[in-house]
Amino acid sequence: MAPEASTDFGFQRVPWGEKTARVRGVFSSVAGRYDVMNDLMSGGLHRLWKTAFITWLRPRAGMHLLDLAGGTGDIAFRFLAAGGGRATVADINRDMLLVGQNRARRRRLAGPIEWLCANAESLPLPDASVDAVTCAFGIRNMTDKAGALAEMHRVLKPGGRFLCLEFSRLALPGLEGLYDTYSFQVVPRLGRMVAGDEASYRYLAESIRTFPDQDAFAAMLTRAGLGNVSYRNLAGGIAAMHSAWRI
Repeated sequence: MAPEASTDFGFQRVPWGEKTARVRGVFSSVAGRYDVMNDLMSGGLHRLWKTAFITWLRPRAGMHLLDLAGGTGDIAFRFLAAGGGRATVADINRDMLLVGQNRARRRRLAGPIEWLCANAESLPLPDASVDAVTCAFGIRNMTDKAGALAEMHRVLKPGGRFLCLEFSRLALPGLEGLYDTYSFQVVPRLGRMVAGDEASYRYLAESIRTFPDQDAFAAMLTRAGLGNVSYRNLAGGIAAMHSAWRI
């Protein structure tokens, strides 16, 4: 399928070929304060969500995990701590990977983790080479989401699993106004005060609203050739975990 002439960058429309560079710039800007901002924005909830994510993944010895958009290492560290075999962390942004590598050195976890600067839409990995692919809070920033899902399907071994954690749509009626106020007023101000970058956090808040809802994303997984697709809402749909398998 030929790329569209333009795509979303938050609420803006930008040329298809420009989004990747813009996203790279966002995360280069916020890399140093990314984990602190996650705690502040979610009130620490992202830690509970990631624990639930790893529990659903069920790591085991010998499992090779590819974690996409995982630069700071959060998912890989949890995977290894839960008994996983080895992790490859791929991220398009070298600054985010540097944060993760520094964290791994402080934890003395350099051995079982490979750090790979790569675009999820064109992975430098062989077909059917990993047991599981995860992506936490990253897929909404990808330009060609369908292409990225096709790549995830390609690198998974038959019987391998894809698990995604992403912001989604509220399933609790009546809270939309409060959530919008928090997203579009509080989060950008936190970004300005803590990370010195209001614009990047405004984009990140907007990108949540342009990402497909739970059912629409499940349909995308099916179109990518993955099977046994299911999802679980977290915090009333503020976030959701999607699971699918290469069958």
